Amino acid sequence: MHAFSLFDGMDNVKQPRSHAAPQGEYCDLERTRLCFDPDTISPCRLGVAARARDARAIRAPGIHLSNIELYLTNFAANPITLRRVEVLDADDSSAAPIAAFEAPQLDALVQPIGAQTSAEGNRDTRQLAGGRGVVVFLWIALEHGARVPNHLRQRVTTAEFVAEGAIIATHHRELLVLGPPVTGTNWLADDGPSNDAENHHRRGILVFQGRALISRRYAIDWQQNQNGKDFSGDASDKRSYYAYGKPVLAVADSTVVTARDGLPDNVPRHNGEFTPAVEMTPDTVFGNHIVLDLGGQQFASYLHLQPGSVRVKVGDHVRRGQVLAKIGDSGDAREPHVHFQVQTSSDPLAGEGVPYLIDHYRVKSADDVWHTRTRELPLGGMLIDFGKP
Repeated sequence: MHAFSLFDGMDNVKQPRSHAAPQGEYCDLERTRLCFDPDTISPCRLGVAARARDARAIRAPGIHLSNIELYLTNFAANPITLRRVEVLDADDSSAAPIAAFEAPQLDALVQPIGAQTSAEGNRDTRQLAGGRGVVVFLWIALEHGARVPNHLRQRVTTAEFVAEGAIIATHHRELLVLGPPVTGTNWLADDGPSNDAENHHRRGILVFQGRALISRRYAIDWQQNQNGKDFSGDASDKRSYYAYGKPVLAVADSTVVTARDGLPDNVPRHNGEFTPAVEMTPDTVFGNHIVLDLGGQQFASYLHLQPGSVRVKVGDHVRRGQVLAKIGDSGDAREPHVHFQVQTSSDPLAGEGVPYLIDHYRVKSADDVWHTRTRELPLGGMLIDFGKP
């Protein structure tokens, strides 16, 4: 007999419609309670929670995206080995899977919770020892115009059984259409939206007040680039970096809820050579930063700003395109850039990262041709031209 209890991985966020210009949608997880092994009609032994964004909600260049995070826990004493994960149309049992992932694909999608080894002592991420858990990061891309089901469900196949659950209803919330956070051309969307296992934004699970959150789910580190490089000259001189000192802009008419200044810049360094200018604490990790209240419980965060450059204070009402500060290298920044994200809390670490759209920009293709994009979310690694404000 398999014990498979399904629990809700995220509280439904009640978000009123924003006064800012909306476009597109995203969805919250529908609260579900318990599912059963469809073959035995008996409780299964794999706990599943899902966090998701609707596939048609996030319009990106050429595709629509859905991010789904499955939190799997083995409640049995014996190990369980994952073989296949599928995403299906919950309203059409005859439809083919929307997406399916098997080994070795799963190896890159599964992230253990904590340090884990299998029952045999190896580090097979797809094997869950008794009481252990993993997160499966799913990235589903649908072509523009493709039909999106009203409900999604997940099917998990292990070496021992097949179980289904985690019904996701497409409760729609409107996405905000924002202006660009920077101006000019050749901006690299470093560690932008992707499902790369090395993407510290997408895979950056944080625990806040007992809840696992990914506040940086759609964050982008905007770096300026020329001829494939982000600096010219001395790599340890912050002024050698093309992004340093460039203005950051208000992405919408909004209200300033946080404005921090006075923290020093770091000396640019990477990996083991990096030493922050001040001790890293929850109070200093963002460096100099600004948070804007966009309305509808959505907040835009700008991190790692230049000391002495912050032009606004708490309570100020700013206009879209207004200069807020300059790009620096403060806080937990290895080199000058601005970390930009939208989340559901005024604390950049305490909310869920939510998608947004940028109203107009150009993307440089692999053959060096610029393509215009409208009301889409830039993806990781893209080179962007925002033009003039």
